[in-house]
Amino acid sequence: MHFTIQSVGRVRAGGWKELADDYLSRISHYARCDSIELRDDQELVRKWPKSDVVVALEVHGNKLNSVQFARQLERWGNQGKGQVSFVIGGAEGIPDELSMRANYLLSLSPMTLPHRLAKVLLLEQVYRGLTIIRGEPYARET
Repeated sequence: MHFTIQSVGRVRAGGWKELADDYLSRISHYARCDSIELRDDQELVRKWPKSDVVVALEVHGNKLNSVQFARQLERWGNQGKGQVSFVIGGAEGIPDELSMRANYLLSLSPMTLPHRLAKVLLLEQVYRGLTIIRGEPYARET
């Protein structure tokens, strides 16, 4: 599996970057995971993944618990080339015309989250999902 996290906006301040980097490092023990920070919606349009399974993070998306998310990660990883791109929008979210092109809409919460928190939460859930798939002790769900 190969994951890409595309997010509009940078994660620089405070401990957010350290948290994101920690989870990226943890994920790297199981799969390749790249983080791409985009300046704005225009760059998101230009860099929208063409052949990956695209998962758009949307407030109105599907709500999954951690075990369901782990099983969904497995399914996505078995599609095509096993490349999954998660897309996190900026302050205004993902433009509707792009969101409609996604293969799957995922909600991390019914609340609106700042993109840096959404990114760290997503990375933690990807890591948790990979440990669930492998039956490892980090995930208490197993």
